[in-house]
Amino acid sequence: MTLTTEEKHLDDLVQQLLKEHDPAGGRVEFLEAQFDVGLAWVHFDEGYGGLGLAPKLQSRVNAQLADVGAPMCWPFNPIGYGMCGPTVYTHGSEAQKNRYLRPLFSAEEIWCQLFSEPSAGSDVAGLTSRAVRDGDEWIVNGQKVWTSLAQVSRWGCLVTRTDPEAPKHKGLSYFVVDMKQEGVDVRPLRQITGEAEFNEVYFTDARIPDAERLGEIGDGWRVALTTLMNERVAIGGGQAPRGSGPIAESVRLWGAMADHRKNLATQDRLMRLWIKAEVARLTNIRASQNRGKGVPGPEGATGKLAFAENNKAIREFNMELLGPQGMLYNLDVTGHSTTGTDGARSTQKSFLRSRANSIEGGTSEVMRNILGERVLGLPGDVRTDKDLPFTEVPNN
Repeated sequence: MTLTTEEKHLDDLVQQLLKEHDPAGGRVEFLEAQFDVGLAWVHFDEGYGGLGLAPKLQSRVNAQLADVGAPMCWPFNPIGYGMCGPTVYTHGSEAQKNRYLRPLFSAEEIWCQLFSEPSAGSDVAGLTSRAVRDGDEWIVNGQKVWTSLAQVSRWGCLVTRTDPEAPKHKGLSYFVVDMKQEGVDVRPLRQITGEAEFNEVYFTDARIPDAERLGEIGDGWRVALTTLMNERVAIGGGQAPRGSGPIAESVRLWGAMADHRKNLATQDRLMRLWIKAEVARLTNIRASQNRGKGVPGPEGATGKLAFAENNKAIREFNMELLGPQGMLYNLDVTGHSTTGTDGARSTQKSFLRSRANSIEGGTSEVMRNILGERVLGLPGDVRTDKDLPFTEVPNN
């Protein structure tokens, strides 16, 4: 196959990177070098970890680096790489982009997302955390919940209400917040797996400089959409090899079953799930190839919805294949699973964790609304509070 000029240029840069920097020589140093050569987010502009190319070419870079075992940003800083980085790049000032993007990509500084609240989960615009202007600073009070990685994060992407008299979507502003500063209290939440992956975060008179605002005052909803759309691509837009991932575990478990437990009905379910997984994979590839630069479109909701529903169904099937063994699940004192041959990544833990897939990053119901309205052109939900001042919205 003949390579395009861009593909050849990328391949040369990857080889240059590997020649000059040993992938085994240290994660931070290698990822900093990858950022500097423009292979972090290839669709970003030069100087910000990119080369101004099409987003689909990033997978070409990642595949070559994965083949040699090079370190990746994603496993260490998934929210930073998939969501906060693109938001800072799209809406941040030059100073913010220069300050945050490089250490974010090297995973030297971990990021989290502070959107959901006890009374505002799927309805993000219904949040009640307040930021009040005090000179060149904002004083923040309120509570966030379900914040992954808050316990290890250096920075967070925070949406707060800055004008309670404006309609709920128009009274929000978006900030970068120092997670280690005074007035920020992170408290772990134990989840169904036994681990504490999520957290509550309390803000008590926490001060944020106005210079750390992303976007204009009152424009927080538009900025938040950038984060949310990238989140859905990050969760459901993967392009794994054919037959890999959870469905590969299904095939393995089926093959390991005793012959007397195998039957045509179970085999039929396995093949149906395999086909669904492959359809979702091919759809994600097509969406990536068609995606231009900028904020992702509704294809993110398509991938996220398919991922959530398929993953839950596959994980349930895998538990059935385990039989009585599927009921066994233990945790050691560190909170890690001790069941199964691969410890914390056991089949049982994966099943329990998959329960969150249809909630995190926007519920499956929200994804269906997005696809119905933005793709199929169906009438939107009745929104009686859309134009009301937030102070007049019931139960706010």
